[in-house]
Amino acid sequence: MIPERTVFTRESILTRLRKNIAEGRPILGAGSSVGIVAKSAEAGGADLIIVYSTGRSRIWGLPTTMIGHSNPLTLGMFDEIANVVDDTPIIGGAEAVDPTYRRLPRLVKAFRDTGFDGLINFPTVGNRPDFSTSRAHVGQGFDRELEMVSLARKQDYLTLAYVWNPDQAREMAAAGVDINVPHVGWTVGGLSGAGDAAMSLDRGCEEVQTMIDATWKENREVICLAHGGPLATPEDTKVLYERTDAQGFVGASSLERIPIEQGIMNAARGFKTQTLRASARKTS
Repeated sequence: MIPERTVFTRESILTRLRKNIAEGRPILGAGSSVGIVAKSAEAGGADLIIVYSTGRSRIWGLPTTMIGHSNPLTLGMFDEIANVVDDTPIIGGAEAVDPTYRRLPRLVKAFRDTGFDGLINFPTVGNRPDFSTSRAHVGQGFDRELEMVSLARKQDYLTLAYVWNPDQAREMAAAGVDINVPHVGWTVGGLSGAGDAAMSLDRGCEEVQTMIDATWKENREVICLAHGGPLATPEDTKVLYERTDAQGFVGASSLERIPIEQGIMNAARGFKTQTLRASARKTS
């Protein structure tokens, strides 16, 4: 008989993660928008399975893109992921500025009741400072994401947050976030990566460290991971861990888009490189 999926509390997740860190092993959060990716990521040792509505666009062969109404889409993805993930926490991407959830307690409750073991502020307006500032007065700013994290923290519900600059990192730490994820832009690589628009690996590491410093100045207990931009391969994260205090990595395109693209292209090329025997070459 297949056992029930492990039930996680905020404290049990943090205990697991801190044990990894204490043993010198980086945390891995794996963006997983379909069952095969989630199942494979767990088998590969991922510590967190993170479900984003935008992940569907990657599976459709598109650049990472907002598609449809994010919160219902993400909530609707849970059963597919939980059906194949046995012993890894599943985190849901919650869009705090969704006007159909004006009352944030409803949004947090929706994710908890669906079965997610925690949430992360994605989609986020953190990378759109002009929009966030101008729309803050109607509940469309980054302050809504801070409020969501604070509310979830008071309910002892695990929280992660993408942050794009030191101020956001400090604010999230003050709001009680468990895990900050410094974000350094659209991921490079593959068929629809950032290309020349991405910052260099050197600069990416510098940006990550400034956000870690801001986080830990506010609260040293917050776990700090990193995501995006030039950080796309295991080799990139080796540099990340040499040059920064990052305690792990969250991969989305780098785990559920680029490996699929590369794996299928390599398989297709392998099948195409074979040669038919002479007796099979007749066409009529």
